Amino acid sequence: RRGKMATVWERSLLEIGSAERDFPAWRDMRADLGVNAIPGVKYSDSAGGFFYEESGKLQSVTRNRFIHWTSSGDTLQLIEQSLDTNLLNNAVRLKFLNCHVLPSGVHVHETHDRVTLLIATNQTVHRIILPHPARMYRSELITEGHIQSIFTDIGKLNLRDPAHSFLIPGSHSHAVNSAASATWLNSDGEALFALAAASGGIMIIQLPEQDTAGSAALLELKQSSVMQRLLTGWMSTAIRGDQCPSDLPVSLAVQLLEHDTFIFSLCQDHKLRLWSYKDQICLMVADMLAFMPASKELRHTGSLGHKLRLAYSSSGFFLGVYLHCPKRGQFCVFQLVCCIESNRYSLDHISTLFSTQETLVDFALTPTDIWAVWQDEDNQTNVRYINFEHNHAGQWNQVFIQPAADEELHVPEDQDPKETYLEYLFASGRFTPQALLKALQIYCRGADRILDPTMDGLKKEVTLAVENAIQNSVTEYEFSQEVYRQLQVEFWSKFYACCLQYQEALARPLALLVNVSTNMVCLLKKGFISFMFPCLTIDHLYMSSDEGLFLEDECSITDDPEIARDLLQLVQCLRLVGDSITMEMASLMETAVSHLQPPEKAAEQIMEHLLARDTETHMELQSKLQDIRNPGNIIQLLLREMDLEGDLESSNGPPLHIRMNMAQFYGSNVAINVVCQAAYHISMTRFLICRDLLILQQLMLHVGDGVSLGAGGYLLQLQQELIPRTSLLVCTYFVMRWACQSLASAVPVDTLESNLRQLSVLELSDSNALTSQRAASSLRTVVELFYQQVARKHILSRLLSQDNSPLNHSLINWPQIGIVIANYLLQYLWANNTSFLFPEFLMGHCQYVQLQEYVRLLQPWCEVNVGSRRFVLGQCYLATGEGYKALECFRDGAAAVGREEFLDRLIRVEDEDAVSNPRVHYYNKVLRLLEDMGLPDLVLQLTAIAVTEARDDWKILAMLWTKIFKHHLDLGHNHQAYESLTQNPDTSRQLDCLRQLVVVLCERYQLQDLVEFPYINLHDKVVGIIESRARAVDLMTHNYYELLYAFHIQRHNFRKAGTVMFEYGMRLGREVRSLQGLQKQVHCYLVGINCLRQIRPEYAWIVRPASGAMYERPGASPKRSHDGEYTAIQVCRSIDIVELKDLEKEYMLARTRLELVKHDPSSAAVAGNASAEEIVSLLVQVGLFDTAISLCQTFKLSLTPIFEALAFKCIKLQFNGEATQAAAWDWLKTNQMPSVVATKESSATNEAWRLLSAYLDRYQSHSSQYHHCIINKLLSHGVPLPNWLANNYKKMDMAGLLRLYLYYDLLEEAVDLVLEYIDALLGKGHQYFGIERPLSATAPLVWLPYTAIDQLLLALGENQSNVNNARLREKLEMKLEDYHQQVEQATRDMSSYRRQ
Repeated sequence: RRGKMATVWERSLLEIGSAERDFPAWRDMRADLGVNAIPGVKYSDSAGGFFYEESGKLQSVTRNRFIHWTSSGDTLQLIEQSLDTNLLNNAVRLKFLNCHVLPSGVHVHETHDRVTLLIATNQTVHRIILPHPARMYRSELITEGHIQSIFTDIGKLNLRDPAHSFLIPGSHSHAVNSAASATWLNSDGEALFALAAASGGIMIIQLPEQDTAGSAALLELKQSSVMQRLLTGWMSTAIRGDQCPSDLPVSLAVQLLEHDTFIFSLCQDHKLRLWSYKDQICLMVADMLAFMPASKELRHTGSLGHKLRLAYSSSGFFLGVYLHCPKRGQFCVFQLVCCIESNRYSLDHISTLFSTQETLVDFALTPTDIWAVWQDEDNQTNVRYINFEHNHAGQWNQVFIQPAADEELHVPEDQDPKETYLEYLFASGRFTPQALLKALQIYCRGADRILDPTMDGLKKEVTLAVENAIQNSVTEYEFSQEVYRQLQVEFWSKFYACCLQYQEALARPLALLVNVSTNMVCLLKKGFISFMFPCLTIDHLYMSSDEGLFLEDECSITDDPEIARDLLQLVQCLRLVGDSITMEMASLMETAVSHLQPPEKAAEQIMEHLLARDTETHMELQSKLQDIRNPGNIIQLLLREMDLEGDLESSNGPPLHIRMNMAQFYGSNVAINVVCQAAYHISMTRFLICRDLLILQQLMLHVGDGVSLGAGGYLLQLQQELIPRTSLLVCTYFVMRWACQSLASAVPVDTLESNLRQLSVLELSDSNALTSQRAASSLRTVVELFYQQVARKHILSRLLSQDNSPLNHSLINWPQIGIVIANYLLQYLWANNTSFLFPEFLMGHCQYVQLQEYVRLLQPWCEVNVGSRRFVLGQCYLATGEGYKALECFRDGAAAVGREEFLDRLIRVEDEDAVSNPRVHYYNKVLRLLEDMGLPDLVLQLTAIAVTEARDDWKILAMLWTKIFKHHLDLGHNHQAYESLTQNPDTSRQLDCLRQLVVVLCERYQLQDLVEFPYINLHDKVVGIIESRARAVDLMTHNYYELLYAFHIQRHNFRKAGTVMFEYGMRLGREVRSLQGLQKQVHCYLVGINCLRQIRPEYAWIVRPASGAMYERPGASPKRSHDGEYTAIQVCRSIDIVELKDLEKEYMLARTRLELVKHDPSSAAVAGNASAEEIVSLLVQVGLFDTAISLCQTFKLSLTPIFEALAFKCIKLQFNGEATQAAAWDWLKTNQMPSVVATKESSATNEAWRLLSAYLDRYQSHSSQYHHCIINKLLSHGVPLPNWLANNYKKMDMAGLLRLYLYYDLLEEAVDLVLEYIDALLGKGHQYFGIERPLSATAPLVWLPYTAIDQLLLALGENQSNVNNARLREKLEMKLEDYHQQVEQATRDMSSYRRQ
């Protein structure tokens, strides 16, 4: 955001630490060339770095990529870093046995296809060749978040390979007291090392090109201009001349030319020598003391502290020389000048700059600036830089160094010491993991006890260690809370002191790393690396001391110098207030804002404390305030500069290939850390500025008009406008600072999945704030996670779409891009901006605790996105199981629908329905969310509110009433469910709800409620639903027919009830062929009979569909013929009237079936729907003769099948064994036996014959057909007729018996019967044939079955050879002749009698 004044102070920088949040995954390698350690050799720790040549180009593979290293003793640690992507396998640790790495002995050289590391120790030199990043990846577009480092395959290299290592011979050893070194690669690919020789001069070691058969060579450059090679091979040459140790190089530098290599050597005799490697001669000697004032005393003493640096630009070579002298030092900058005519070189002195008395650690030279880092006596680090050409005042620009952690930690009375110390120790960027681990190991007196070397594991180990130490120190079992708190503070402060000690050691500066192409400056420290970040204008003024502000700075603030002076005066007042505030005073403001109290009240309290405590400061403030002409306008100017409110609407993005190439720009962990730390420092500084300004304003109010403060009339403006605005900024920056420090919570995978499901319900899963759903790491703050996954892409999109964006240039400018990205990040965090990305991100990534705190802090003062914040807070409550709080938040959020972008996006305002009634659609989204969470109580409450909002929109009302019905029904609120369905204006939805109500209540067996509902205007629909369900489901598992029966009985509709039960019984007979089904069928018919008996006889009938009819079921799919045409359903409309007597007969038949199945379960499959005739047949088969006779009598059926079956059973019993006899008793018991008591010898056969005889006596027939069928059955099976049966039948139908004898060829029995009958007619035994009076003139007429007798005579006469037949025939003919005579006599007597 550019605006009223310059945002970035061009010459001011701020140090931003970039310590790793976890332990580096070092890969260790050893280089052992078999050397022995040289005693007494020790070098200081050192560091260095290398930027790739194209690291500043936007379209390069090596963009924002660099290597840095630190060396200590025999160990060299190298790390490759990228600001864009996280590099895998990027940390390697090399150990050179018995050697010491030279402080400046590591050099990196880049060619088009490889990266070469040249390493010099005090006894060896090494070359490591690695692939160039451009050759490692298939595409020049790096779109992945993780890629391989060039160190990935370094483990495959052999560090002892003679082609890439060289042991310095003892005769030409390296100078112990000088660490100077320089390296280069020549055009042939050979690696060359320039080292300080022990004998003075420069020792050159040459390693042959890779994969060649050459060998290493060694030579020395000495003061003499003559060089002669004495030996070849491994023996070095010596230069003849004076051997003076004064020419010992203390700093070396190399510059490659087209046909030569220049070696610059700054020696301990204060002379700078220029050597030509090609000609191996010294081209120039320049005395540096000539440029140092008062240097006579230095000529006889050497110095090992001189440093030499080179810089190259289009205008030529620049040499930067630091001349170290006791108690002073100075920088000299020269330009190398060549006289073409004489081919001689000289130095053109450009500038001399004096430095402080502090110890110089390192310096770097660019074509325009000198960068230097010092360390004072208190081990405080100072970094400054200066333009060596255009700074005539010699004033260095200050870099604000990251302050060390507080030496003592203040623990408020209301906080737990353990929590306070843990929060401070593990805050983002405060302590490195290495410092914490080292402190823990010393504290525990154990080196290898850390099982989980992560920040989370380390936190647990630290807590456990301190708690154990507290417990071990306690000798009493009980002590007060105050004593325990003191012990906590004591032991935690001890551990904290250990951490401070090791953090200070790791924060010791070692070197500066400057990238000329990107203007990036890094400070390399022993344990980590930090970056120099541009400082904002107001921040610079506030943090600078009065001595650090110049007149030119005043003119740079604004075009009006008077306003600039007033602003500087105001900032000085703020700094004075800030310096006067104690820790307790600062805690007042922190507590007030944290506890949602007005900041202006806390500022007033602090102001009163200041007035009571420090009168001098009060007077000085009044004096400075009086110098400000218009305080109100200056304060307004300051507030406008610190207000980040602005438009953050996204614009059209850049082309695809550019977006892909920029996909990972500043996306690595390092860049995330730097940008977010910068945001934290800005927000922290701005909070302090606003706090001090608020206190100053309270002081101005307190002073009032009593003292003339510039232009009058500003007090009212101060009270009504400026103080509220300042108070708002205090709260805003407090929240931003809190967010930058708040650690993200680790989220379980199942919680993420549940959250993603909820977001899908809300249709927010594709939101810009939810681009990634990875589990958060506890090592990152929420702002870092927000920048990594959401904000960075939005910021890049905005930058790439702007015409004046720093990303529209081919080269990267780190200060410009860094501050713009940090500024945009702060704008996305700015609570009063319309952007809702940050809280939406917290919601989408399950950072519920942080989101609740964020909303709480904003609640009293932020009036932007109020409804959206209430909505996401409701999401938090849902996730934590506080549903009723969530409902309240959702209700509050509805008031902002239509006014806030997030809520509009939530309801998809492009939908026409949503535009017409957005609040109802908001409620609908929330209802879907609550339904997905399984919270029906909350759904009902919110739906009731939504109904009042829907007004006359019948579609929405129908949907809402359907929801109400559904959830009431789910909760078992049956009456409320019924009431809600009656309110539904949509008849189709109402019918669906009614159908669901019927089904659910039936499944729950809550039939009483279902029957008792009034169903006003719904009676026919509910009957149709129940009927449809009854006809569509299994009869044995659902009781819809019984429900329908109860429904009609409740309304006294007995005919309908009877019809239902009759249909139920019919279906049971057809579909349920089992004992249970028959029992239900009998019950149904009996209930139906009872129903009809409640009606007057003339109305006691029901309708039964005729055979072949089918139900017209609602909702049935249409049927098609074989050619695909719809076919009309043939519905049979014929009906059958069923009266009460018909139903009683059906009941009788059903009961008979039931009795049959009870006696014989195997008959259930066929008995269920069998007719009466079929049932009779089944009954007699199992011996249920009484039941069969009863059924026959009911349906007026013949008893003949019954008598035949019983006769057959008698036959079987008579001729079968004992088993059959025993089984016969089972069916005999089921029938009503005669009352005559049987004898002891009575058998089942006898009982069966008795039963048959009893039936013949009980059920008489006029035609004696039952006797006939029985005798026929017996004779057909060749069973002789029982006498009682034959006697009974011949009394009834002698002719019938005769015919049966003849039919079965029983001639003898037939003859006997005829003879006996004739005798009876003639008066002998006539009572046995039922003849009342024998043949006489006065008796009734008698007859003979002549046809049968003729057939008998014919049969007897057919076989003349049969004597018996002949005898019988004769006997029969004689009897007939006698009979005929008697008949004639009787006839004559009767005639005469009549004549008389």
